[in-house]
Amino acid sequence: MHLPLKFVHTRIEEYAMQVTYDPREGGGLVVYNLSFVQNGDLDAAITVMRDTFRAGLCVSGLVRFVGEGGTAGETKVPAGHTGIITICSSTLDGILLRRGIPSNPIGGGVVEIEGRIPRRFIHLILYEHTTIDPLQALLSQEITSVTGMMRRGSGNILANIRQCHMEAEGQIGEVIDDLAGSSFSPILDVGLPNTPALGVTVDPQYMGIVALGGTNPMAAIKERGIAVTTHAIKGLVDVRDLEEILDY
Repeated sequence: MHLPLKFVHTRIEEYAMQVTYDPREGGGLVVYNLSFVQNGDLDAAITVMRDTFRAGLCVSGLVRFVGEGGTAGETKVPAGHTGIITICSSTLDGILLRRGIPSNPIGGGVVEIEGRIPRRFIHLILYEHTTIDPLQALLSQEITSVTGMMRRGSGNILANIRQCHMEAEGQIGEVIDDLAGSSFSPILDVGLPNTPALGVTVDPQYMGIVALGGTNPMAAIKERGIAVTTHAIKGLVDVRDLEEILDY
């Protein structure tokens, strides 16, 4: 029996319904990404991750490392490697849903940053048209410059966008305020109702919300010449099982 193809849009919606994370209480389930680096590169990778977090380019500083032979969900970490669990930005869709704000994930892409100000999407892959996470795919194309953003304040970073109905604008503002004081802060830009968000058109009576890509630290690691393999939107993890990258 052949199972039907599952597009990313559907996967995000399925995981969003299972997210229980409350930024005000700091507990609950979040969506995670899983990456692998060789054991010999782990210290260098951790240094890059710390730098990326300090630069404000991570959705969260929370992380968990899994040694070779260990498991993350149903995935076994291969020999000679360490698994890195980080929070996926699609957790935001689950948080919005828990607050009674349905979101429509649009796509993931690359955002151009100039002088630390996000300007526009220069690449975008729509979730409803792909079975592979867009940021995972774009990560392999070597078109980011996260380290350039860290050094000079300008570069190309990974981000994604969803749209919500304009009637929820006040509630969205409350969510953003709660996130600002939490360990999960993904918001990059919020568009005005009926107005493109960083160049991406939204439906009438909707507003766009742009979030940092949870895979930006992995892009920075790759840019430093460190081999890394990433699987986005991999599963769910209790946020209390994660630790701050600055503690490593």
